[in-house]
Amino acid sequence: MPVIKVVGIIAKPGVALAAEIVPGLFRWLRERGIQVRCDSSAAAYAAEGEGLPREQVPEGCDLVIVLGGDGTLLSAARAIGRREIPLFPVNAGGLGFLTAITVEELYPELERAFRGEHRVGKRKLLQVEVHRGGQTVARYEALNDAVLTKVSIARMIDLDTFVDEQFVCAYKADGLIVSTPTGSTAYSLSAGGPIIFPSVPAICLTPICPHMLTNRPVIVPETSVIQVICRGEDSSVFLTIDGQIGEPLQCDDRVLCRSSPYALHLIRPPRMRFFDVLRQKLKWGER
Repeated sequence: MPVIKVVGIIAKPGVALAAEIVPGLFRWLRERGIQVRCDSSAAAYAAEGEGLPREQVPEGCDLVIVLGGDGTLLSAARAIGRREIPLFPVNAGGLGFLTAITVEELYPELERAFRGEHRVGKRKLLQVEVHRGGQTVARYEALNDAVLTKVSIARMIDLDTFVDEQFVCAYKADGLIVSTPTGSTAYSLSAGGPIIFPSVPAICLTPICPHMLTNRPVIVPETSVIQVICRGEDSSVFLTIDGQIGEPLQCDDRVLCRSSPYALHLIRPPRMRFFDVLRQKLKWGER
């Protein structure tokens, strides 16, 4: 790993724990000659002026520290985009499947990262396009998932779904989740989807409350191209990316999902593996 000279800090707003941590983190980094770029939340905690728009923080950074929960991490991942900048996630939020580094581990793990001894997990992104009338009208990259859901109260939606141009089925359901292995422990898990080991090259299709109880989650190779055609009325279906951004769809819009050539470089605690996280976060039994 190259020498770390510039570090970005992205923080969740309104978190008392982050307010305690951030001023000391600024001092710790500057004592080591590190230049710091931060978003408005981190700047407010450290009394460092207005800060930068979140999407500008990663520019020129060698490492980005995220203080918050998985939602803050997802936002930071979008800001990093296609840059292969290691992301250092510190759990100052809630459940935190992805933000597995604890506050107590912050400085020891930063020391390891500066020495190049850290462990990095590469999490593949999902490339999502919206096609309308033969034109590509929107492009996104998701770390967790792309979700098509109903807008109207108590009304199911119709979604014709294909994998590599092979017809899967016409889902009549509250929605459909197209998730990465990383996203398998997010919304897809709540909807009855499987947990997928992060390095498994796969994409998962999980229907949300399907009318046909035999419509079950399906795992396909990550080389697949998933096409979902919206058959509902205009603006009756909403596309959401990572639960944070998205747009309403029109009738006959085509949503194409495929594995992105890019991955998020996520720094992981050296002693905590995937099943350790599952046992801790899901309260699985110990031996």
